[in-house]
Amino acid sequence: MDKHEGPDAGTIRLDDPWYDAPAVDWGEGDSHGGGRGEGTGGQAPPRRADGRAGPADAAEIYLEVQRSAAFQEVRSRYRGFVVPATAAFLLWYVAYVVAATAAPGFMARPVAGAVNVALLAGLGQFLSTFLLTWAYARHARLRRDRAALDLRWTVFEQERGHGRARNREAGR
Repeated sequence: MDKHEGPDAGTIRLDDPWYDAPAVDWGEGDSHGGGRGEGTGGQAPPRRADGRAGPADAAEIYLEVQRSAAFQEVRSRYRGFVVPATAAFLLWYVAYVVAATAAPGFMARPVAGAVNVALLAGLGQFLSTFLLTWAYARHARLRRDRAALDLRWTVFEQERGHGRARNREAGR
């Protein structure tokens, strides 16, 4: 955090947009600030197209990260869950609507007292929505969040390094 100079001298500016995000390996004693930006599997940060040490600007940083194997892995894991889960849920919903229209006698069949098949299937729609939400959150937490946070720190470190280089050039 840095304090501003001038009329707003008491205002604190946060340089890190992810200051409240838990860093991977935080506090495990490495000399690079708690492991931030180090969690991409030991891979070197992306290089510029001309082979020099760092990306030229923020747009190039994001394009390099998007092309990286770590980013593709996160996207693959996301799609691997979302596509089948969405297809299954839509199939279940369409089956409910089709059964309600095409088989009203079956849907009106009593199960227990005033509770019929249609009511149970409708409540099943709500239950499946909550179960799917829980499964998505669990999948994200176990399979994608750590890798996505590692990518986020990598981008932040590269942008911060790029900003420092720009400030040095402007000071000349």
